[in-house]
Amino acid sequence: MEIFRIRLKEMRLLLGFTQREMAEKLHISQPSYIRYENGTAEPTLENLSKIAEIFDVSTDYLLGRTEY
Repeated sequence: MEIFRIRLKEMRLLLGFTQREMAEKLHISQPSYIRYENGTAEPTLENLSKIAEIFDVSTDYLLGRTEY
């Protein structure tokens, strides 16, 4: 899920969140969140939905199925 990790980091930086802040919003550890951005772990469906909500984008966008 290369596109996911790229969009995850891009959106986080665009909104000015740290990795720690994102982890807190998702109620996961910072190392767990970092693994999402590194592409070594994938979020649960629940966390994918939360990430989309935080960024105000669709899950399809995060997964590279749409361009917006």
